[in-house]
Amino acid sequence: MPLQLYNSLSRRLEAFEPLVPGRVGMYVCGPTVYAEPHLGHARGPIVFDVLRRWLERQGLSVRYVTNVTDVGHLTDDGDAEDKLAKRAKLERIEPMEVAEKYFWAYFDAMDRLGVRRPSIVPRATGHVIEQIELIETLLEHGLAYVSNESVYFDVSSWSAYGELSGRDPAELVEGTRVEVRSDKRDPRDFALWKRADAEHLMRWRSPWGEGFPGWHIECSVMSTKYLGDEFDIHGGGLDLVFPHHECELAQARGAGKPFARFWLHWNMLTLGGEKMSKSKGHVVDLFPLFERIDPMVVRFHLLRSHYRSLSDFADEALQASAAGLRRLRSAYASWPSHAGTGTPAEAWSEARRRFAAALDNDLNTPEAIAVLFDVARDANRARDSGDLGCAAAARALFDELLVGILGIEAASGEGDHAELLGAVVGLLLEQREAARKRRDFAAADAIRERLGTFDVVVEDTPDGPRWRRLD
Repeated sequence: MPLQLYNSLSRRLEAFEPLVPGRVGMYVCGPTVYAEPHLGHARGPIVFDVLRRWLERQGLSVRYVTNVTDVGHLTDDGDAEDKLAKRAKLERIEPMEVAEKYFWAYFDAMDRLGVRRPSIVPRATGHVIEQIELIETLLEHGLAYVSNESVYFDVSSWSAYGELSGRDPAELVEGTRVEVRSDKRDPRDFALWKRADAEHLMRWRSPWGEGFPGWHIECSVMSTKYLGDEFDIHGGGLDLVFPHHECELAQARGAGKPFARFWLHWNMLTLGGEKMSKSKGHVVDLFPLFERIDPMVVRFHLLRSHYRSLSDFADEALQASAAGLRRLRSAYASWPSHAGTGTPAEAWSEARRRFAAALDNDLNTPEAIAVLFDVARDANRARDSGDLGCAAAARALFDELLVGILGIEAASGEGDHAELLGAVVGLLLEQREAARKRRDFAAADAIRERLGTFDVVVEDTPDGPRWRRLD
């Protein structure tokens, strides 16, 4: 069965065939680099890393492009202070220092999660000229207008607007999250270029005056610059379908570009059943998380749910994933790396077929992982019965599938120390909570102080105690 992917544009599973035989162009919306990388940044890159590995396994050459938003534009058409400028003021550094600092932090975190670097990582600030050129094309086509030195896309002029999100343009009250700006003709219109107020830090000259790009224009520009006017796959979070991806599609096609053929969207993460929100502080930063959890456990946990399903990051679910990965790693460690001559190359052909069928079915990583658990069970039985050739073949299969395709280290490494530390601190915090419930505050304080001597800081929150290690 050929690879089937759920295309958000058609709202159905479709057989994937690359536009150019043997080559795949894939673009994924990347982060706005203004703060420490958090768990919400992890799911998409991990999912698309597996997709990239699986496509390459089929003998395809993949050009994988992920943008980085390092220009201080707003995320809507309102007057709210932009995120980079706000962080720059907070840290008392230049906006580009903010972007540079968190650019590298983001990719360092992805490295820890086993995500291979993209083929190209274009930055928005390096493509302002091309963004201006695309805006000029839309003006020439009669799809945009200038108002008070800003430029807006005229939604009423593009009848296909809403084709990706399924929203009826006639029923849209607002294409952004704030009240209508007075220089718009229609509340549905969105910014292509914004006039910079006097206090705006990041600004460029344009035919319409000094300003900065709108929220959506950079992705239409950078995807087509490096992948061509028509390319295979565009990915992003489900929360980007509208307005971001809808606007991207309208801009690109309005300029005469066929644009992306497949649109893939991953679902959101929840934390204890509640949607993660950076603005509400309900989020898990990655580097403190790595202090107590092996990054490979985080990757494994995120792949245990289908990318189009919600994934919850409650402690209980995470610990279950950690236990599951330990089982696979323990089995792997117990199998011989070779068993002399006669090792059956076909020993696990059915498991390999089932694994491939799972990934070909819209990248169903939970089913693929279930296959590996079956292999571990059967290979352990073979090992115990003395069939070392079969067990050695299972080890080779794990190298091929668990490591090579799912990107999860099979051999235990330094991450186990983080997992052990997390387990020990967790037990001590349980004792501390028990002491607090019986109002033995002296014992609770003693545990906290003792942890502090090992640079473990405990913070009491409405959701319970959290801890982190000092840098």
